[in-house]
Amino acid sequence: MESHIKKKMLPLPSDSSSNPFDILNEEIVWKILDHLHNDSSATKSFSLTCKTFYFLESRHRNTLKPLRTQLLPRILHRYPSVSHLDLSLCPRVDDNTLNVISSAFKATLLSINLSRSRFFTNVGLSSLFVNCSDLLEVDLSNATELTDLAASAIAKAKNLERLRLARCKLITDMGIGCIAVGCRKLRSLCLKWCLGVGDLGVELIALKCKEINSLDLSYLPITEKCLKSVLQIQHLEDLVLEGCHGIDDNGLSTLEHSCKSLKMLNMSNCQNVTHTGLSSMTNGAEQLQQLILAYGSAVSPKPSKVTADLTKCLHTFSKLQSIKLDGCVVTWSGIKAMASLHASIKELSFSKCLGVTDEGLSFLVQSHKELRKLDITCCRKITYYSIDCITNSCTSLTSLKMESCSLVPKEAFTLIGARCSYLQELDATDTEIDDDGLKSVSRCLKLSILKLGICSNISDEGLSNVGSCCSVLKELDLYRSVAINDAGIAAIADGCPALEMINIAYNDKITDYSLISLSKCLKLKVLEIRGCPGVSSIGLSAIAVGCKQLTVLDIKKCFNINDNGMLPLAQFSQNLKQINLSYCSVTDVGLVALASINCLQNMTILHLAGLTPNGLAAALLACQGLTKVKLHASFRPLLPKSIIGYMEAHGCVFHWRDKACTVSVSSHLTKACWL
Repeated sequence: MESHIKKKMLPLPSDSSSNPFDILNEEIVWKILDHLHNDSSATKSFSLTCKTFYFLESRHRNTLKPLRTQLLPRILHRYPSVSHLDLSLCPRVDDNTLNVISSAFKATLLSINLSRSRFFTNVGLSSLFVNCSDLLEVDLSNATELTDLAASAIAKAKNLERLRLARCKLITDMGIGCIAVGCRKLRSLCLKWCLGVGDLGVELIALKCKEINSLDLSYLPITEKCLKSVLQIQHLEDLVLEGCHGIDDNGLSTLEHSCKSLKMLNMSNCQNVTHTGLSSMTNGAEQLQQLILAYGSAVSPKPSKVTADLTKCLHTFSKLQSIKLDGCVVTWSGIKAMASLHASIKELSFSKCLGVTDEGLSFLVQSHKELRKLDITCCRKITYYSIDCITNSCTSLTSLKMESCSLVPKEAFTLIGARCSYLQELDATDTEIDDDGLKSVSRCLKLSILKLGICSNISDEGLSNVGSCCSVLKELDLYRSVAINDAGIAAIADGCPALEMINIAYNDKITDYSLISLSKCLKLKVLEIRGCPGVSSIGLSAIAVGCKQLTVLDIKKCFNINDNGMLPLAQFSQNLKQINLSYCSVTDVGLVALASINCLQNMTILHLAGLTPNGLAAALLACQGLTKVKLHASFRPLLPKSIIGYMEAHGCVFHWRDKACTVSVSSHLTKACWL
């Protein structure tokens, strides 16, 4: 509650039949609204209770995330006190829109997100920054058409503290120089993938913006020349140099000192930097807490080696807590040196690392027993012995990711629940975990994320244990875990009321009964049931009625879902933003019905047998908020160019796919797949 707000008592009407809530003062009502902040439906219901509450809710709200710009005039009139405006759902934001915003929120606006918006220029930005002089945060990521003229407009925001320009590829050193001179109060700056920015622009930022504490220079064509100035920034805490291939050992060796205030350093995919350069880069960084050196083999042709020399340069960092080495080649000498670190390491990530063995991992965890998070994804050499050592030494683990650890036997999973009771996240995708393992894991009462995709040994019995014990579970992934049946899903639905995401794709034993059970999960937001031929419109209708917070739905290859499932979605699922209808039995009628969902932004509609060009055109025109549509290329010449042009002008992007139908005609389909 703002301290300057007066405790204004609302007058008590003389009429005894009047609203009793009118006696509440503003501060009490606003306290109630604070508690409803994360529930938009509850806030809406509250505001509709009476005129007084409607008025107070409109004055209380300071954050807005409109679905599209056409709604802005009405919204701006109702909510005059907005300080944080998120337009990431509005693909088309032109200069006129920014003019309207800057006039309406001239005295209140503190932050604006334009990261998914297009069509504005330096003219609109200039109006925004001149009128809204108190702006502290602006996100212009993905504005690939902005030039140095836009940067000069940004420079007018004298009080700006946080600025994101990721992928603004046309902005050069000249534009960054303008920002450096004008925005002296900058504390956080992201220039990731700004390919026109080099050493000069970064050096100007370092010299002029003395308050910078977070700087992202990922994939910039920079060298050590600008780093000398960057490392002299007195308050710098987070520095990201991912993919900066112009930085090498020879250049780093010329650095006289590092930044003493540095807490996080990310040098992932810096292919020309070894332990020698890292040592020069971090010399004197006594406050370092997180180090990321992920050289994924998919990115770098020569994965970095974690050797004794590399880890020895970390011995001076007594406050180091997190080390991420994803994709590196880990050597025994490196493991031993890492084990001897004096720092209390809380997080280690060896995802897709070659060379991680039972001997090395067990030796390491016995030296760092305070580990909270461990990622050993695709470490295919570890066995029961490693899990035994991990669970015996690191009993305070909250996150364990071990996808595709194929040599770990099913017996090892019983150790997790028995010893790591604080676990909140477990990724056991593509492992040998079975029902006994799940029974043990279910003893972790704080478990909120559980990933069990491609786990053929688990069944309804194991899920029943999870459902009966893990009441705070929010995410469950059962992708291609083919032994799962309706009974297991029902147990999850009954025991996990906080469930927000579930993936049961490609499980042919799943039927409408599972969906009817899940309809009791009122907080469900993401449902993935692609490739489940046993579900139909009956089950989907139950989901639509019960799960009104649903935002993402994937029903690809659910052949028995037709228009009868789309109509309830259109009526009840007003928060739906993304849907995949490919290969379903939906026709023009169902698609046009879906178009009435105001929030809908992303549709994939490939190979719908009953879809015609006229029906598709009608649906596209009716669905005003679309930002992305994936269609078969055969529709392109059949749709009027004026409709495609109209949609693109309003910010919608078409993805045309020339993919052949990948399923044969079955008894589920009444027509052949449309090609």
